[in-house]
Amino acid sequence: MAQEDVDNERPQARLRLVVGLGNPGERYASTRHNVGFMVADRLAGDAGIPLGREKFGAVFGRGRLEGNEIILAKPNSFMNRSGPPVRALADFFQISSREVLVIHDDIDLDYGRFKIKEKGGHGGHNGIRSLVDAFGGGDFARLRVGIGRSDSGERVADFVLDRFLPTEAVVLPQIIDRARDAVVTILCKGIKVGMNQFNTKLITRID
Repeated sequence: MAQEDVDNERPQARLRLVVGLGNPGERYASTRHNVGFMVADRLAGDAGIPLGREKFGAVFGRGRLEGNEIILAKPNSFMNRSGPPVRALADFFQISSREVLVIHDDIDLDYGRFKIKEKGGHGGHNGIRSLVDAFGGGDFARLRVGIGRSDSGERVADFVLDRFLPTEAVVLPQIIDRARDAVVTILCKGIKVGMNQFNTKLITRID
């Protein structure tokens, strides 16, 4: 089916919504808070899913990733207002919150570490907080990508909106690759298998 017909589509069995969180615009493109966007872009490139549709305050596309039919999306409403666009997309495609996977940065995880969660609270993350509010609960899966905390006491808001250090940038492509693999594993083998394979420190900063 042509991409331009997406607005007229109706969901088929096991249609998933995979969402990368971040802030729109060139100013934020390479910042720590945009790791979710980076992973979504990698998934889009690998699967040949153009993020060319715009609706409900998000850019998205529909296609297949390793045989799994997905809606791949990036909210354009800024991080702390991510919830309403994602909920609107889920409602439009009749996707339950349990079929939603959200990819986001996490300062409480060391740089290079992943943690997959089946559901839960917001953990202080404003994007997840907005999603929990929009869905009326935290019954959606998450892939948390560790960005660590500032070693210099930098304010959290400044730290997450800053660019990666050169030593971090060296291994960032590997982290994005592994995050992509984690998403594929969750979709193909289930969240429990994903947890077993990826909830460990796999990639560390280079000193």
